[in-house]
Amino acid sequence: MKRREFMAGTVALLVLPWRSLAQAARRRIGFLAVGDGSGQALNQAERVFLDGLRNHGWIDGKNLTIEYRFSHPPDRLSASVAELIALHPDVLIAPGPKAAVALKSATATIPIVFVAVADPVGLGLAQSLSRPGGNITGLATMVPDDFVAKRLEILRELVPGASKIALLVNPDNPMHRLYFAEEIPRMARKLGIALLTVEATTADELDVAFASAAAQHADAIIDFGDPLTYVQAPRIIALAAKYRLPANYLFRHFANGGLSVYGADTGDLFRRAGDYVNKILKGAKPSDLPVERPTKFDLVINMKTAKALGLTVPPSLLIRADEVIE
Repeated sequence: MKRREFMAGTVALLVLPWRSLAQAARRRIGFLAVGDGSGQALNQAERVFLDGLRNHGWIDGKNLTIEYRFSHPPDRLSASVAELIALHPDVLIAPGPKAAVALKSATATIPIVFVAVADPVGLGLAQSLSRPGGNITGLATMVPDDFVAKRLEILRELVPGASKIALLVNPDNPMHRLYFAEEIPRMARKLGIALLTVEATTADELDVAFASAAAQHADAIIDFGDPLTYVQAPRIIALAAKYRLPANYLFRHFANGGLSVYGADTGDLFRRAGDYVNKILKGAKPSDLPVERPTKFDLVINMKTAKALGLTVPPSLLIRADEVIE
């Protein structure tokens, strides 16, 4: 054997084991969950994200490591963000606007995939839906632009005489602040109804919010949708029943006792987030991945709750519903 061939073979033997180790190395994802402080676990919709990853062959504990940080503002958010950044993950996952804004403010280099952000352009996360730019992309929720108006219309079909509707919001949610600064006053004028806001940043404040809505003689209430209200669904449904407030909710699981639901299928959004992560782990840049909109929406009417509230559900609404709970 010639010396040159011998050396080449020796180098190949030395390199191959290292290359194999590199290929077998786990990729790392950072997941920032901003919730209400009630637990340290993924919610129902967030768990679907793991299914989305598995669909592409990414399995936590096998070829993937997922680092979770459950941040409950205001005491843990900054620390949780810093901890995730220090781990130098391949991708960061931001469920909701607060997590997205926090991560985007902390890094301009680590790829970020947000999920369930209503208006990423208005919030300053993306330059546009088609060309987000920078290191962030993901899945939006409240589209088309008249989404909130449609929720109001559903309530007015259920409560034809409603002229004053309460909006349950979390002032700590940056998306809520954006909507109430720009969209809500315009919408109230357009629809010719009074829209009053009741606020809650903690679970205990929900009781105060509903009492306030009742004291202001609201005819109905809309839950604007937030990690807090997602987790506190049973409490909110019970409060709506207590004060006899016909309600419209954003998330599908509220239909278990709640009067009506209209919103994007958040489970589907988290499943599709797995597609984004797969593409990024395989070399795609977030700036080249357009922000996608929901393709599945849920309109659910709970007839049992409607009957308890003395409401007659119009046939036109029942026909449009994806599900009617008897």
